[in-house]
Amino acid sequence: MNRARLLSACILAALPSAALPAFAAPAERSASAMPETVPDLTFDRVFASPSLDGPQPRAVKVSPDGRYITLLRGRTEDKDRYDLWAYDRRNGEWRMLVDSLKLGSGRALSEAEKMQRERQRVGSLKGIISYEWTEGGEAVLVPLDGDLYLAGIDGSVRRLTDSPEDELNAALSPRGAYVSFVRDGRLYVGPLGGTEHKPITPKETADTVHWGEAEFVAQEEMARMDGYWWAPDDRLIAVERYDEAPVGVVTRTAIGAEGTHTYQQRYPAAGTPNALVSLHVMKPDGSGRVEVDLGPDRDIYLTRVNWARDGRTLYVQRQNREQTRLDMLAVDPATGKSRVLFTEEAAKGSWVNLTDNYRFLKDGSLVWWSERDGYGHLYHFRNGKWQQLTSGKWMVTKLVSVDEAKGRVLFLGNRDDVLAPQLYAIDLAKPGTPKQLTEAGWANAASGSRDGSTVLITRSSTTQPSQTYIADENGKRLAWVEENKLDATHPYGPYMASHRPTTFGTIKAADGSDLHWMMITPPLKPGKRYPVFFEHYGGPHVQTVTRGWKGALAQAIVDKGYIYFEIDNRGSANRGVAFESQIHQAMGTVEVQDQRAGAEYLKTLDFVDPAKIATYGWSYGGYMTLKMLEADPGLYAAGISGAPVTKWELYDTHYTERYMGDPRKVADAYRKADTLDDAGKIADPLLLIHGMSDDNVVFENSTTLIAKMQGEATPFEMMLYPGQTHAVRGPRISVHLWNSIFGFLERHGVKPEE
Repeated sequence: MNRARLLSACILAALPSAALPAFAAPAERSASAMPETVPDLTFDRVFASPSLDGPQPRAVKVSPDGRYITLLRGRTEDKDRYDLWAYDRRNGEWRMLVDSLKLGSGRALSEAEKMQRERQRVGSLKGIISYEWTEGGEAVLVPLDGDLYLAGIDGSVRRLTDSPEDELNAALSPRGAYVSFVRDGRLYVGPLGGTEHKPITPKETADTVHWGEAEFVAQEEMARMDGYWWAPDDRLIAVERYDEAPVGVVTRTAIGAEGTHTYQQRYPAAGTPNALVSLHVMKPDGSGRVEVDLGPDRDIYLTRVNWARDGRTLYVQRQNREQTRLDMLAVDPATGKSRVLFTEEAAKGSWVNLTDNYRFLKDGSLVWWSERDGYGHLYHFRNGKWQQLTSGKWMVTKLVSVDEAKGRVLFLGNRDDVLAPQLYAIDLAKPGTPKQLTEAGWANAASGSRDGSTVLITRSSTTQPSQTYIADENGKRLAWVEENKLDATHPYGPYMASHRPTTFGTIKAADGSDLHWMMITPPLKPGKRYPVFFEHYGGPHVQTVTRGWKGALAQAIVDKGYIYFEIDNRGSANRGVAFESQIHQAMGTVEVQDQRAGAEYLKTLDFVDPAKIATYGWSYGGYMTLKMLEADPGLYAAGISGAPVTKWELYDTHYTERYMGDPRKVADAYRKADTLDDAGKIADPLLLIHGMSDDNVVFENSTTLIAKMQGEATPFEMMLYPGQTHAVRGPRISVHLWNSIFGFLERHGVKPEE
């Protein structure tokens, strides 16, 4: 529940002008500029420290008094361990504010915190992964190794908790009077100045009940990690309570190198009951508790919770189990009574996508993101009436900020290039044509102060790793936070001369849609043909083809003599409702057709070896590998399937039912989408990979497929990773993984000509 601390542009205007170099446009490097010899870009180097992507700051914030810019920075010798650094504007110097190695105890995290980190996709990170400034800017709240610390800007450190249990979801109240956290399924609150923290939620008799936490599907599928929400004046807290008793139990085995642990995990598989969720409002001491009226239907999803700016109204988003309807509820926090403010309805044969792209304004109105016209756009809801702010066959991808005084809205969108999101501005009262504020050719991400007077922009290109800078309301750069200049001193510097350019193009899908592809080739020799490493994801809510930095891994694959290729199929993100919804109750159909179209296009190119196109994917991409090999035997030379869903009935409710419906009602759609019935059709070499402690795509997905293929005497290879979760990774584990993949390809002749 970390809140972004905000600052005005005038604070940063005084930063040294020397930190303000001119923009550098991305440029492709030609093969002719390469020296005769450059070091090989190996998998060992790709996954070693320091990162070849250069410094990648996380959680950039500004102290409330504006003196310090703080961020989390990985250590040179261990890129996955993060410390807290601060830039002091008075002396113009950076210093390490909190050393995670010196401060931390190094004790093992609880299983609950490990799994929560996995669902935040930070499971491999160590040290400090979050922090929060106090209201006065004199100290920082730092969760580390399961306990909480208050680190003073003067170098002092005070331990706030010292318990064998982990403190989860730590937060400071908006006015800074309290610190709060979850321990053993209860919400604790205490004064910031003390060390006495008391539980403010009841002690339950059942261990299936949790207060102040988000349930599994909220964390994994709704992008909601919070389970409690402070009112802006510190007077009240809205707290989620969930009971997992109705949820089915699966025995999850965490198979390690030296022993196996089993967990009786409550996992809501598609078509089975979800947790029972309720919402309650109480004072910081737990008194005056009232339950929010979420309606008579208990089988719903609590998706978002927000307080009005004046704290008088609690806004709650309620989604039906089918995910075809989303109600915005306005709640009286004194009584818990609710009313429907408005409703979003899904298009026929589609679903309602959740969003964080909305802002409640001081006047009680709301800037809201919706796909009601077929594309994701912004709307202004005021006094019961809607005004559309953006329109067209493109997507707003993020609402950055709203300047209420000037009536100005900043947002990211793909209006001018679907492969490169840009920052735009519009007038709230008279929107008109959006004004582009960032430079074309770069893929941009952004966050901003509440009024948009200061914006933090992160950009990259195919030839420049991510750079982060602070800009004013018009996009003008004020100072680099991390220039990450790609020169001879950069970790990637020794490999710059062999960096290969990325090319882009489109082909047509069966319905006439444009499918965007990207390709990186080795230096091409006349008359020579090259094998292809054809990577895909294919699932909804993801776009893989962009003009951003692809990273060193793709270049290492090209250095081995392969063409690297990706294509975004129908069903992928940022192309509108009609494009995405074609997978509705039809997973494993149009995505497979579009990836096939990509392979067939490759085979028309005179520099591609048509007999050596290998396909690779992970998670949904692993599922796609299986469906692609089943649908088109002989089209691909080999396939690598990492952590695949093999049977959608094994995956969770919120994700699976959104796209496939309820398996109790559409069993035939599930049967067609699953991979098991046609597993015997796989005739091409297959490498199956899975982490043996995966709590997302549980290992049973692969064991089910393994048993099916063995029972039908269908040959395949597999590589299993003890102790690894859904993301198999680590400095040496990753090297082993990628060496295994290319060793498999070489054994089956999918390799460059000698």
